[in-house]
Amino acid sequence: MTVLETTVERPIRRRHTTTWLLTTTLAATLLALIPLAAATGAYPVPVTDVLASVQHRTGLGGTELDRVAESVLWNVRFPRIVLALLIGASLGCAGALMQGVFGNPLAEPSTIGVSLGAAVGAVASISLGLNFLGTWTLPSMAFVAGLGTVLLVYAMSRSGGRTEVVTLILMGIAVNAFAGALIGLFIFLADTAAVNQITFWQLGSLAQSTWPKVLAVLPCAAAGLVVAPLYARRLDLLALGDRPARHLGVEVERLRILLMFVVALLTAAAVSVSGVIGFVGLVVPHLLRMVAGPGHRFLIPGSALGGAVVLLAADLAARTVAAPAELPLGVLTALLGSPFFFWLLRRTRRRQGGWA
Repeated sequence: MTVLETTVERPIRRRHTTTWLLTTTLAATLLALIPLAAATGAYPVPVTDVLASVQHRTGLGGTELDRVAESVLWNVRFPRIVLALLIGASLGCAGALMQGVFGNPLAEPSTIGVSLGAAVGAVASISLGLNFLGTWTLPSMAFVAGLGTVLLVYAMSRSGGRTEVVTLILMGIAVNAFAGALIGLFIFLADTAAVNQITFWQLGSLAQSTWPKVLAVLPCAAAGLVVAPLYARRLDLLALGDRPARHLGVEVERLRILLMFVVALLTAAAVSVSGVIGFVGLVVPHLLRMVAGPGHRFLIPGSALGGAVVLLAADLAARTVAAPAELPLGVLTALLGSPFFFWLLRRTRRRQGGWA
């Protein structure tokens, strides 16, 4: 083996080892968190009883618990856990895609207005008292509004058959400001009960989790999570720049359109049932990139797994830290994510030779 081969292979082996360790650690953490989250709450259920109930329901032995414990587990906690996993994975994956598409570690789903766009649909539903689809009205309007926002931002950013990333981000900022104004207008028009509901929804929470909400998120989340890794190699090529990527056979414009649609699908579906939960799509992909490198073959599924771990842990903390009260999940993720964002911004500016 030559010196050159050794020099090239060692970093590759080291990176493979790092990604394997990260994946194993995240998976083990998730497997430990799930029974802990199911056992913890106002009505405590021992972990052994949780496992026994799961075994009984899946026909693998175990024993059935009393009626109250079974109801708490299967009607309250397990839907909440599954929803936290789906939403966390969706936001983490969407964040990795956004950062790859824009080539910017500070990008996240809210950059192009998906989160606030979906919020406009939900707030309009609450403020105007719309109920044409029953319990599905609010998530449906939020989902449609989120997708519509992405299409609007993209259409307004196109010029000469192409879309510049800087223009897209600036358009996203403008649309976010307009969406914020619309939310304020709907709050002004709403009655007191609706204002309380809007405020609770904007803060983000999984307190109202049900199996129907899980089923509402599952198709979109599953579709996005399956499609996203298929474009990992093309995102790696896009990181070289638009022109080199085109020379290597990547249809840059088509790739951006498709991946933005996937981001909208993942984010709007998540926001439509949980409210606005920020910073998961920013923090998780960037931390994994710092540890394992920029390769999207690991980064995309790793961000999905990491997002699921982070959101489940955050939800567990939200309902136990101030028990018997429950902290809004969006507030908790913002409190933890904002300092990280400030640190990340200063770190980025230092590398570029700017202030700080």
